[in-house]
Amino acid sequence: MTGQTSTVLDELGFRYEPDSLYQQVISDVLDTGQQIDLPHQLQLILAQPKNEIMVHYPVQMDDGHYRLFKGYRVQHNNILGPYKGGIRFHPDVSLDHVKALAVLMTMKCALARLPLGGAKGGVQVDSRAVSYDELRRMTRRFTSALGDNIGPNHDIPAPDVGTNAQVMAWIADTYINLSDARSRFTGQAVVTGKPVSFNGSHGREQATGQGLVYIVTELLPELGIEVDGCSFSVIGYGNVGSWAARLFAQHGAKLRAVMDHTGAIHHDAELDTVALAEHVEKTGGVAGFVNSESISVEQFYRLELDLMIPAALEQMITDKEAAWVGAKVLAEGANAPTTPEGDRLLREKGVTILPAILCNAGGVSVSYMEWRQNRDAVQWEPNRVQEELRFYMNAAAQRVKLAAHKYNTDLRTAAYAAALEHVGQVYALRGIFP
Repeated sequence: MTGQTSTVLDELGFRYEPDSLYQQVISDVLDTGQQIDLPHQLQLILAQPKNEIMVHYPVQMDDGHYRLFKGYRVQHNNILGPYKGGIRFHPDVSLDHVKALAVLMTMKCALARLPLGGAKGGVQVDSRAVSYDELRRMTRRFTSALGDNIGPNHDIPAPDVGTNAQVMAWIADTYINLSDARSRFTGQAVVTGKPVSFNGSHGREQATGQGLVYIVTELLPELGIEVDGCSFSVIGYGNVGSWAARLFAQHGAKLRAVMDHTGAIHHDAELDTVALAEHVEKTGGVAGFVNSESISVEQFYRLELDLMIPAALEQMITDKEAAWVGAKVLAEGANAPTTPEGDRLLREKGVTILPAILCNAGGVSVSYMEWRQNRDAVQWEPNRVQEELRFYMNAAAQRVKLAAHKYNTDLRTAAYAAALEHVGQVYALRGIFP
């Protein structure tokens, strides 16, 4: 964090908290804003979300007792268009985390040149520890509690950690039933990531993983790494990690190791990405997968590979893990997977970092396509979705490369610079009301 960035945060009354994910993210954004001479008033605007919504709501559990849930929706900035961002169900959901993820959504949409703003939401709950019916009631009640804070023309949620297409279907159905009768036709566009049979988009489930694969296949050759035969590891084998691994393997890449909450596994030659996804679906984790050996966390990080894809939660790679990393390139499938100290150490070691706002922009890109399809009452063929996704990802990669050359900087800073330049241009055109 530079002195000028500290001045902006001091002006807004921030208390310095070194472990705050939000301060980590916003400091990176403001540091980049200083480098590209972003006007001071825009730095002040971007340093805090426009709206921070917190709700507490009761839900009757299966045994008859009531449990009070805490939920959030943070709307960071909508200068480019309606707010857009996922809803996370996880025990560690907090206002600080949701705010950070909302900022990253603003940057992600700006980098991809989507006409959308940044938002994020969540509920403090372990979605695996509640029953199907409890999850449904909890989701519907959360949707009701949010009320008009979401809507097809205002704020459009999507899946995130702990949520899926089924949860999105419940949100959409609840919103439709609470809407005015004349608005019900467009109500389905209140969320994206719905099941295809409920007017979701083809390709949305694998979109984030697919987008990451488009980025790494575009950039790795420029870093001296051939895609065919590229050795890689993955942290987290959920939606993003498993799809990235399966799709990357189709290009000839070799998955050598995976780590999740159940442990770490390794194979000297190659792990079967499809069979592993089926194993995780059945058992809940990678531990015990056939034709693999169990390894320690330190052994996992120390593997000398071409690429590592952290695709789990935020701030998993601290300075301790960063000191172990043996991969040449780190492609961020998860949002902010490194701490500031971890990020600094990786760069000092010469590890090239492909930033999250570039690598995982595939999800919001296809979400944008689903929103467009819903509003036009059409459903595109899978090939059209894939071609448009490839266009958005490759165009974003080119913007990052140009910014890296223009500002002579690393790819993370370049990605923020390309995003902030666009945001700054739109503010210059529109002005600040009144």
